[in-house]
Amino acid sequence: METDRTYDPTNIRNCARCGIRYDWRRSASSSLKMTYCGSLCEAADLGFTIEALIRTERRESVPVLAAVKELLAAAA
Repeated sequence: METDRTYDPTNIRNCARCGIRYDWRRSASSSLKMTYCGSLCEAADLGFTIEALIRTERRESVPVLAAVKELLAAAA
């Protein structure tokens, strides 16, 4: 039986969500490789993936803020 020469026990982690052992260097979770075995466990535990959060575009909320300020001024 041939052994994996790249095996290093310091690279083995337990997934914070499902508890399986995995080599963090091969994890599909791009941002939290040392916490989750993959993006499915990351999304299940956090409710989102860090990668999706990074790619999310920020919407301008200036019209909403202006409307809130108008309402506050009218109430005063």
